[in-house]
Amino acid sequence: MTQSNHQTAPTQFVEANGIRFAYRRFGNPAGVPLVFNQHFTGTMDHWDPAVTDGFAMDREVILFNNAGVSSSSGEVPARIEKMGANAVAFIKALGLTKVDVLGFSIGGFVAQEIALQAPDLVRRLVLVGTGPRGGEGMATLTSEAQEIFGAAYDEPDHLWLRVHFTKSEKSQAAGREFLKRFRLRAENRDPEVNEKVAPAQIEAIGEWGAPREKPFEYLKSIRQPTLVVNGSRDVIIYSVNSFILQQHLPDAQLVLYPDANHGSQYQYPKRFVRHVSLFLSEEKAR
Repeated sequence: MTQSNHQTAPTQFVEANGIRFAYRRFGNPAGVPLVFNQHFTGTMDHWDPAVTDGFAMDREVILFNNAGVSSSSGEVPARIEKMGANAVAFIKALGLTKVDVLGFSIGGFVAQEIALQAPDLVRRLVLVGTGPRGGEGMATLTSEAQEIFGAAYDEPDHLWLRVHFTKSEKSQAAGREFLKRFRLRAENRDPEVNEKVAPAQIEAIGEWGAPREKPFEYLKSIRQPTLVVNGSRDVIIYSVNSFILQQHLPDAQLVLYPDANHGSQYQYPKRFVRHVSLFLSEEKAR
């Protein structure tokens, strides 16, 4: 068991594809590592330590910034496929031959690409608050997302209360607890992303979500056991897209958390860690 945790793990660097990737790894080195892929404009410090440290009790956790994000060099590609290729290069640069992959929001698009491009590398897949190519309401940011990201906030972190949580009193209370955990790492935090990141990611999201013929056919090629997780009221990537993923992936199960928005895993961190850990620990589906 490594001594580091979410708050103390040092930022390390590895080069691949001409990119200097920033990453942190910590937790129990036994078994298959779990690689996290982050949401829109997020950095390694946007993960919830209740989630990452929860997983680190039983497995190694690997957080990283993809190309052009925060402390990683390079430029953010305007295509999800290229983001996926960069992520594969990063994982292989660490000398890993088998990983579990978790992707949240746009990171879920990237996680799907990792599984498509390097199927032998990925053992199991966890897709959180995300959707398929050409999914419902995914050609642009949803109207709710445009309003949320376009609004002004007295405290910048309060943006995440609206992105990740519903308006209910219970959900907002969970959000305030999340924000306390969100700032627990006081030293050596990742810098916020620069002004080039959001436009490139929005372009990539638009291309991924654009309508197309037989949009979900590609999902048949993702044969890894997959757990799809979302809130029942996700307004950033509509919850119906999680159902679409479950219906079209060959070996997928779906969990929807009640009265939860885009960040359901942050509203129910202990429940999320239990559910995902059970899924990752299964030998084979029975």
